Amino acid sequence: MAEQRKSWFRRRVETALVKGLTRAYSTVRVDPAKFLLQLRAAYRVPISGYHGVFSLEIGELDAVAESIIRSGMKVAAVEGAGFGMGGLLTIVPDLGILSAITMRTIQKLSLLYGFEFNTDDEIAELWIAAASAAGVDISRDLLEKEVVNKFVPRVIERIAARASAEVVEKWAGRVIPLLSAAIGAGLNYWFVRAWGERARAHFRTRHLGLRQRAAAMEGRQLPGAPPSALPS
Repeated sequence: MAEQRKSWFRRRVETALVKGLTRAYSTVRVDPAKFLLQLRAAYRVPISGYHGVFSLEIGELDAVAESIIRSGMKVAAVEGAGFGMGGLLTIVPDLGILSAITMRTIQKLSLLYGFEFNTDDEIAELWIAAASAAGVDISRDLLEKEVVNKFVPRVIERIAARASAEVVEKWAGRVIPLLSAAIGAGLNYWFVRAWGERARAHFRTRHLGLRQRAAAMEGRQLPGAPPSALPS
């Protein structure tokens, strides 16, 4: 009986994550133009476009990334404390909102390290990063990146299947009425931190790879030739 309840609970959690991530994909996207203004005004990042981040010190980008992740963690903690008061009854709406907060954090990290998501290929890359943040290996799906309308739902399902196991294990403490708010805040805080750090590592590695390739191209140029453009 206990196993049946656990299985039922996990299915509910997985469904909630799929719905939340799907909603984040279709309606709760970060506006790149507005976020660029935020980077310039709030974080003092001296760029006129996202291509400009490739000329900044990597440590400067890392510091902003840490701030972005901390901001997402705080928002998630407040949301988790509010919904946590309802115990397990409110875990489904909680996970829906948490999914949106987490994906927005990942989108901001993507933009910060110079990767926009205007084209289908860029959107696919964003969800590859989300899968990496969830600890999901989707290497077998890479050949379908160009079919974004089929690729993204498959990735979302695999992310939800993986994440639901963690949620069932850790969120079970919300059955304790007096502690459920504190537990909800702490778990949401941990969730965004873990996913944010893994996504940051993914984008940072890609960013450094592009820098290295650009530097190698410049090194092969003939004397007097114009420098190669950094990736946009």
